[in-house]
Amino acid sequence: MIFLAELNGLDLWATDIGNAYLEAYTKEKVAIVAGPEFGELQGHTLIVSRALYGLHLSGKMWHQRFSACLREEGFFPCKAEPDIWMRPLPDGSSYEYVGVYVDDLAMVMKDPKAFVDKLINFYKFKLKGTGPLTFHLGCDFGRDEHGVLYMSPKKYIERMVDNYERIYGEKPKTNVTSPLEKGDHPECDTTDLLDPEGVTQYQSLVGQLQWAISLGRLDIATAVMSMSSFRSAPRVGHLHRVKRICGYLVKMKHACIRFRTGMPDYTDVPEPIYEWADSVYGCPVEEIPDDAPTPLGLAVILTQYVDASLYHCMLTGRSVTGILHLINGTPIDAFSKKQSTVETATYGSEFVAARTCVEQIMDLRYTLRYLGVPIQGRSYMFGDNESVVNSSSRPDAKLHKRHDALSFHRVREAVASNKLSFIHMDGDKNPADILSKHWGYQQVWPQLRTLLFWQGDTIDEG
Repeated sequence: MIFLAELNGLDLWATDIGNAYLEAYTKEKVAIVAGPEFGELQGHTLIVSRALYGLHLSGKMWHQRFSACLREEGFFPCKAEPDIWMRPLPDGSSYEYVGVYVDDLAMVMKDPKAFVDKLINFYKFKLKGTGPLTFHLGCDFGRDEHGVLYMSPKKYIERMVDNYERIYGEKPKTNVTSPLEKGDHPECDTTDLLDPEGVTQYQSLVGQLQWAISLGRLDIATAVMSMSSFRSAPRVGHLHRVKRICGYLVKMKHACIRFRTGMPDYTDVPEPIYEWADSVYGCPVEEIPDDAPTPLGLAVILTQYVDASLYHCMLTGRSVTGILHLINGTPIDAFSKKQSTVETATYGSEFVAARTCVEQIMDLRYTLRYLGVPIQGRSYMFGDNESVVNSSSRPDAKLHKRHDALSFHRVREAVASNKLSFIHMDGDKNPADILSKHWGYQQVWPQLRTLLFWQGDTIDEG
């Protein structure tokens, strides 16, 4: 939504509905016996009519109440993201959106003030914090010196530091330049197990770090993913590592996601053209939902970077998949997760990662279509394993490992249907390394700076 506001030149506002649940009526049969605070009604049995906080159905009733208001205003829910409501502008140039998170609203509109006034004057909602988006769900929003909109969890990190200082009596140490040491294997730690209080502290810190990832700090995703594996029985060494991640987060607190809407230029990217008609896939075509809204607004190009780290976990032998999604020039999603199968070679782990990326591409393309966003051509998926790229892109390639058969066919059919192009790139330039390995500062800084720190046009960075 925020990216679409920048893309189509719409205003971005936020507001909070006060006492939201009490605006709805409950269907639960609930009664109380009035106490002395009710005056003359003391001792009477009173029926609860409003959706009080704490009742089982209060969340549902508030959702129904506000949904009815949005429908009256001409909005309809996106089928891919039901809590995003949309309606076309009268001139048909693009869509307006309202993102609903319980009682927190983010609005992408031509005239958000008129909509807010309608909520206040007609529907009688009590709003607070209304205005251009500057803070939402723990994330700060603003514009840099080049006028580019950015999102950053700076205030959230400050609150994390306050909580950390309250627990440990000191601020996190910031003498580190990476979340974990390069090539670290926390699963091999043999220090003592934490006591119950230490376990609670560990789980709290990991939970806070996970939300920081949701707010755009993709650079700590792999480290937090690894440390999350030990939440039930963490060790002293694991706690020290989590503290290190906190210190890194504070040191790099100026990192942010910038919403760059310019289209990437892939005219120089080599794309061999192959004939798939005689392959086992025939002539597949991309499935386009026939109930998607009419595409409006400016078009977008999707870019993905994928990588895998073989034998990431030395206890289980599992590899890690790292995937970075971009819409035009904006990082829109990051994925870092252990693979569900044990692969015995880089080829297999990279193919599993490619299959996961393809499925996420299909999901993202469907979501954008249901949001009414025009998608220009196919997606561009970049990987650094040339064998996997060739096996995926050439119709005459053979399957050499039956264990990888389903991943093999999934990726190849997507390429044959022109959903995407799978392109080889140098491994030392692949930003997905940030999401698949425990990296060192020198190893990923060129990619990390471009994604989270660079101001202005990223093309200048080369």
